[in-house]
Amino acid sequence: MSEPQTAALVVEHIVKEYRVHRTAFRAVDDVSFRIARGTTFGLVGESGSGKSTIARCVLRLIAPDAGRSLIAGTDPALVRGSALRRLRAETGIVFQNPKAALNPRMRIRDIVAEPLVTHTRLSAADVRRRVSALLDEVGLASSHGERLPHQLSGGQAQRAGVARAIATAPQLVVLDEPTSALDVSVQAQVLNLLQRLKRERGLSYLLISHDLDVVRYMSDEAGVMRRGQLVETGPADVVLTAPSHEYTRQLLAAMPAVPGVRMPQPDGDERSILL
Repeated sequence: MSEPQTAALVVEHIVKEYRVHRTAFRAVDDVSFRIARGTTFGLVGESGSGKSTIARCVLRLIAPDAGRSLIAGTDPALVRGSALRRLRAETGIVFQNPKAALNPRMRIRDIVAEPLVTHTRLSAADVRRRVSALLDEVGLASSHGERLPHQLSGGQAQRAGVARAIATAPQLVVLDEPTSALDVSVQAQVLNLLQRLKRERGLSYLLISHDLDVVRYMSDEAGVMRRGQLVETGPADVVLTAPSHEYTRQLLAAMPAVPGVRMPQPDGDERSILL
């Protein structure tokens, strides 16, 4: 089955089971969706619904029991050696807890440089120049590159994580709860940063989140997970405003009302303050 070249990611009939006390538990049950280039697919659901398991299958951190994922038309399970390394360079990931995701013994400049050293043949001087440009692109000063992760604020650490994720100019970036560990004011700046990078670099995002507001703000398309199944998909503004599935309606009804909290404006200047 050939896929359109516009697809950054195609997920086809993914199944993943775990065994718990000799009992099979199906964490992901026949899930399919696709992400067009330059768009964001938001995957939302409660904890344990299977969202992060899908992300790990897409990144081949774990192997699905059935089904496949195609990154830019290529199945990672079918390539080896240099072809697999090139494909891995086409994907990036931004983790939930920014400080836990950064090696505490490495300086930020070396953390951001690591994918470049692994996946490219750039000279040491070119790597240094690229790292400096990446730090500037995510709103960090060059002096931040000399620091260790514990010397950064949560927002600064997540910016460093974003710089690492885009270092090899990937087509697809997985955002695994990228702002849930941050304060609300910092969340807004990081979300605007991600939106700007999407526009400027033509990135495609798989966004994993339990926050319906974040998914609505960030996503072109959205999917709702429940007990391992994708129960509803469609344009994000439709799915999260006028859902057709009862479970999605329940999720929306359960959202707490937080006075004074708003999503950032799409054209907000996230580089004005280094939080």
